[in-house]
Amino acid sequence: MSLEFQSKLNQLLVLGKKNGLFFSDWLKKKGYSDQLIRKYRQSGWLSSLDKGVMYRTGDKLSAIVSLACYNEQLEKEVRIAAHSALELFGFNHYVPMGKPILMIACSCSIVPKWMSKDCFDRTFKVFSTKMIEIPQTSNINIEGVNLLVSSPEQAFMECLLLAKDQYNYMDLYYIMEQLTSLRADVVQILLENIKNQRVKRIFLYMAEKAGHYWFDMLDINKINIGTSKLQLVKNGIYVNKYKITIPKELNDYE
Repeated sequence: MSLEFQSKLNQLLVLGKKNGLFFSDWLKKKGYSDQLIRKYRQSGWLSSLDKGVMYRTGDKLSAIVSLACYNEQLEKEVRIAAHSALELFGFNHYVPMGKPILMIACSCSIVPKWMSKDCFDRTFKVFSTKMIEIPQTSNINIEGVNLLVSSPEQAFMECLLLAKDQYNYMDLYYIMEQLTSLRADVVQILLENIKNQRVKRIFLYMAEKAGHYWFDMLDINKINIGTSKLQLVKNGIYVNKYKITIPKELNDYE
């Protein structure tokens, strides 16, 4: 084993994150040649996940740590979103069957292939949205890494955006009941700037129904909900104030 091989390998183990990924573009910037990277794979130190994507052999890949590696190494701003973000803030009702899901908001037009691999502790579920131009986010330390996460206010609106394909409206209302500590100023900013009328209307309906104090702090006159009627579900109940047809069970729930 050459001195360069061993020295660079030691550096690599220090630079990398346990249970995370190495991206070849980043490795090359750090001084690792294609030949040296190939030697690490051939000797069993690194295993290939996808073209240009590797991990330390034997690691149990963490979706969260791997996402942090992707952001840091390739200078991306992919964030944890929707119900996955709400879980990190302590709000949860939605419990998917099987392997846990990590909801990811990504501006990329093509989802990286490595995210589709079934070797992580969570299943990546990626969605793209232009619901709001300037996302309301936070940086959170999770599993020893820092990641960009949708704020609770935005995360819930992302859930509404993905209903009813990804989420059930009743399940989301159960979460809304827990959202007693949302920040009225952040909610106001989002509702004034979000382009999706369906999200704005059902959010306002649920918030009012839940009776949260922060709802009374909103300036509804500054929130444009449009004038056309929207049907969220078939055979539902029409709510004239918000011009939406909602599930009967949601209307009847007390």
